[in-house]
Amino acid sequence: MKETVSYDTAFSELQEILQELEDGEISLDLLSKKVKRAHELIGICQKKFKEVEQEVANILKEIEQEENSDKA
Repeated sequence: MKETVSYDTAFSELQEILQELEDGEISLDLLSKKVKRAHELIGICQKKFKEVEQEVANILKEIEQEENSDKA
């Protein structure tokens, strides 16, 4: 089952993991789990970013088409 996480939630969790790594708060036993989770979260963020990027491109294309049809 695919996890449904918002971009903001995923990004926030990534920041928490990064802070734990920088502070040396992650035990060696948990390190691989945290790195794996970070990888998953990065994938979620990338996917959501690409989806939004495509939506914005589609909206801009629609606006351009409307402007061109108004001029004709």
